[in-house]
Amino acid sequence: MSATRFLARMSLDTDVGTALSDTRIRLLEEIEREGSINRAAKAVPLSYKAAWDAIDTMNNLAPEPVVVRVAGGRQGGGTQLTEYGRRVVAMYRALEIEYQSALDRLSSRLNEVSGGDIQAFQRLMHSMSMKTSARNQFAGTITGLRVGGVDYEVRIRLDADNEIAAIITQASAENLKLAIGKEVFALVKSSSVMLSTEPSIKLTARNQLRGQVAAVHDGPVNSEVTLALPSGRTVTCVVTTDSCKTLGIEPGVEACAFFKSSSVILASYE
Repeated sequence: MSATRFLARMSLDTDVGTALSDTRIRLLEEIEREGSINRAAKAVPLSYKAAWDAIDTMNNLAPEPVVVRVAGGRQGGGTQLTEYGRRVVAMYRALEIEYQSALDRLSSRLNEVSGGDIQAFQRLMHSMSMKTSARNQFAGTITGLRVGGVDYEVRIRLDADNEIAAIITQASAENLKLAIGKEVFALVKSSSVMLSTEPSIKLTARNQLRGQVAAVHDGPVNSEVTLALPSGRTVTCVVTTDSCKTLGIEPGVEACAFFKSSSVILASYE
């Protein structure tokens, strides 16, 4: 068998999917170079929406925002990396160099391994990877656990201003080995999130995240609305296009995204 060389395309994954990849790092690098999400997306290349989706995911999973919107200027504003974002890029590229070095050493020894089936190994790695269709992915720390018969109420601190609650079964809580202080991931489908622009409205929904509309992607029937929280995290919901017009939902409008605790799915590391 001829020697096989692996090329480093490093991906840092979490239990809820890919957090960092070469594509996302290149997007961050282009944002640093261009100062524009539109030009950065074209350079990668990615669609404008895919680029913002990637940024929202990274900002939500990171302890600090990696990208921020900047207001003002001749072009009316733009985007830029935070200092934390620059450190993330530098660390990723440093790890990538070490990763490639390790892969090169492995490649040089493949001929010495008897019975090695590289393709079978690759298929195994592929089957073990997991992705999620949930639009909203939050990383946070458990701050409260309350037993309610067969259910558990789990409180997760997202940032200094926001905490969300999830209701899961006792069996699920035990399987996830939940404990105060443990980091978990909270997944919420965008279709489970509702939106209100009424500041004084009273809601029965356990989870209420207030912020400012950052983006609206219009569709013929439904529109996707992204709400930016004060911490830099975002939450996305699907609202009918007619409702968007009725509520006057557009970038800059203050709004509240709310969802039931039973709509939150939790995931954790072993």
